Amino acid sequence: MWSSADRRAFLFVAALALIAITRSGAQVTDPAAERANAMALEQNGNNAEAEQAWLAIAKADPRNAEALAHLGLLEARQERLEKAIEFYRQAIAIDPNLPGLQMNLGLALFKAAQFPGAIQMFSAEIKKHPGDQRLTILLGISHFGLKDYFVAIPYLRRAADRDPQNLTLRMALARSCLLSEQYQCVLDVHHDIKSLNLDMAAADMMAAEALDAQKDRDAALAQLQTAVQANPEEPNAHLALAYLLWTKGQWAEAAREFGTELQHNPKNLQARIYLADAQVQQGDYATPLDELQKLAAGDASEPLVHLDLASIAANSGHPEEAIRELRTATENAPENADVHIRVAKQLESLGRREEARLERERASRLPQPGSPSLLDILESPE
Repeated sequence: MWSSADRRAFLFVAALALIAITRSGAQVTDPAAERANAMALEQNGNNAEAEQAWLAIAKADPRNAEALAHLGLLEARQERLEKAIEFYRQAIAIDPNLPGLQMNLGLALFKAAQFPGAIQMFSAEIKKHPGDQRLTILLGISHFGLKDYFVAIPYLRRAADRDPQNLTLRMALARSCLLSEQYQCVLDVHHDIKSLNLDMAAADMMAAEALDAQKDRDAALAQLQTAVQANPEEPNAHLALAYLLWTKGQWAEAAREFGTELQHNPKNLQARIYLADAQVQQGDYATPLDELQKLAAGDASEPLVHLDLASIAANSGHPEEAIRELRTATENAPENADVHIRVAKQLESLGRREEARLERERASRLPQPGSPSLLDILESPE
């Protein structure tokens, strides 16, 4: 039998144990209930509360890939892509087979323009879902974003064939073909777009660029005239048309189109440069002078500006100033044969025959590229 003291001691210890058990019981949680609560909050759009719920689960179990994946999803919903990617990567390191995880990581990487990583994820997913249209498009656009146009083309072509009415896909395909110098591909896509009875100035412009690259400038000119008729407001349409008119020596028509382009975009550098030249070519030395001086001050590397300033100086009775501008032109474009030829002509007009002969010799030793392509003009930064 216990003594009275023993019984009191036992009861004291038992009471402490019960208190401990009660407290411990208050801290016991139901993982399934916590998960269901976090999921419900997320599905109801309560992002802040859902984030706290999933964080609590992840804190209790750092190896819980599902909780980390949902934290990534919540960050992605709020466009916090870097944090989303971090959570997704933690989750994938624990359980790479978690449904939807690779796709969600790929989408976050894609939105963050981290295309190599996105391609890795989408490539893994498309093996599980061959022929998936969404993945085909994402892979095509990801390779396009990397400027890997040859690889982008098959994906974009498959996606466009499955959705013939999708002009965005066809335009992306045409652009990839153009930038990978597959010009017949551009013309084929343009034909497909036209077969849908759609007037798309942007498509006409790409067709013109392809035709120009194939040395068919008359056909390219016709396409640009069609583009301008389809949409007079199409960016760079008047610039492209003006440039081809300029290459054909149709100075007045070119000047008019360059002027129209500048009405739409007064800061278009190419239009400013070539409009001034078209005016000089017509013998108008007063109108473009101020603009040429501004251009020379802002971008001294453009040889055509200095050639035009030399022409104005020479025709205004300032031969030494003309010589200085000619020297600047050749210094800025020492490998451009056309520049040396134009400099030679100017020097001859100034009676500097020996210097003109040397410039022609320099030109003869250089490649004869001719005027820049339409693609070069349209791709030049403003």
